[in-house]
Amino acid sequence: GFEQGGEVTREGMELRKHPTIERVEQKVARIATTMPYIPGFLSFRETPALMAAWQLLSHKPDLLFIDGHGISHPRRLGVASHFGLLVDVPTIGVAKKRLCGKFEPLAAEPGALVPLLDKGEQLAWVWRSKARCNPLFISTGHRVSMDSALAWVQRCMNGYRLPEPTRWAD
Repeated sequence: GFEQGGEVTREGMELRKHPTIERVEQKVARIATTMPYIPGFLSFRETPALMAAWQLLSHKPDLLFIDGHGISHPRRLGVASHFGLLVDVPTIGVAKKRLCGKFEPLAAEPGALVPLLDKGEQLAWVWRSKARCNPLFISTGHRVSMDSALAWVQRCMNGYRLPEPTRWAD
């Protein structure tokens, strides 16, 4: 997120224990914003603060959920892919809005699932996590398969639209 009219970039990281989803540690970093907002390049604006939050963690996670896109990005390199590459940790992109691609109409019930496609390539799963809520876009970030990404997100749900690892950070 951004504070002080965009002058400060704020990113949080929360470490959770699997399978209980119990909170182990949480850190928030606030740094001077280093880049203006440019559509499609948000990763370059947010990654420095993510790295600052990462460096504050006393334990490094085995898997990261990132609030944003992985490969479901026009350049196939959203913030989840970008940050995962930098720290070389498996990452999953959990986004709330579509950036590119198309998907078939999604059923209204929780658990409804369709692929997000672009030029015949699957970029993400479009998944309705909760009734009367917009779907999530679950994509590979780095070193995790599309199906594994979806399975991990589903395991980390706790009655809300977002999985626990990203709900607090959002």
